[in-house]
Amino acid sequence: MKTIQVYDPPMCCATGLCGTQIDPALVSFAALLTELGRKGVKVERYNLGQQPVAFVQNPTVKALLDRESTAALPLILLDGEVYRKGRYLTREERVTFSRAALGESEAVAS
Repeated sequence: MKTIQVYDPPMCCATGLCGTQIDPALVSFAALLTELGRKGVKVERYNLGQQPVAFVQNPTVKALLDRESTAALPLILLDGEVYRKGRYLTREERVTFSRAALGESEAVAS
């Protein structure tokens, strides 16, 4: 089973889908993670403002934060490897990412 880990910058809640100015890319990304989870992909999501210990316990994440500070966030790992850093995925990247998470023949529409 594939594993996705998302290390988000500090947000008002666990998903960032609250408040008055919601980023549409964040909404689409959250929907993608939900769908991938339903299809059997293990999804772990951490918010720097609420779960800072998770950021220092992962050596890859800690090293990036030491080097680039919070500019590296959001940080998306697929099976422990950095997939994207510094921004959420574009629409096109979400399709490629879902294929990588599910296997080349499948993709989640987002």
